[in-house]
Amino acid sequence: MGNIAFRILLTFNATSLLVIIFCIQHDYDASYFYPHSITNYTPSYISYIAYAIVPIFLTGFSLYLSAFLGADEFTAGEVISIEHANNSFLPSYLGYFFVALSVSDWQTLSFVYGMLFVFTFLSQALYFNPLFLIFGYEFYNVETKNGTTLFLISKERYKKPDAVKVSSARRINDYTFIERG
Repeated sequence: MGNIAFRILLTFNATSLLVIIFCIQHDYDASYFYPHSITNYTPSYISYIAYAIVPIFLTGFSLYLSAFLGADEFTAGEVISIEHANNSFLPSYLGYFFVALSVSDWQTLSFVYGMLFVFTFLSQALYFNPLFLIFGYEFYNVETKNGTTLFLISKERYKKPDAVKVSSARRINDYTFIERG
């Protein structure tokens, strides 16, 4: 059950920027949500910074929680190929931004966000979150000698398959691992 809660948190972190972009595009600062408070005297950009801090904080929290996931390892020689995946997923993630910019109201946003959340959660393949980049993580597609392709999130800068030796890789799902130092 803990792994499911962790995956829900990762899914929220990966998709929450859609809501933030929507709020910024429609000028929904904090005074929109709290009309009778000190937020009426706060510049909008402060609200937008606060909106961005929430998923950044939750991403940091999910990195902390990843230490409690099941541990695996990649031994020397187990990985036969490695490909840097930062650039291959960023264009599809930027698609979220364009969707957010085209959504016109809360009802549509709720429906689109709900669908996106469910599809991201159920995809079971990847948990690409560009906010991990802020924390110094890189994304890799690795192929093991038994032919399995896995997604590895790591702070290491791997360039060659024989350099991949991970003593503590935490299993997010069957295809996604995060390296813990």
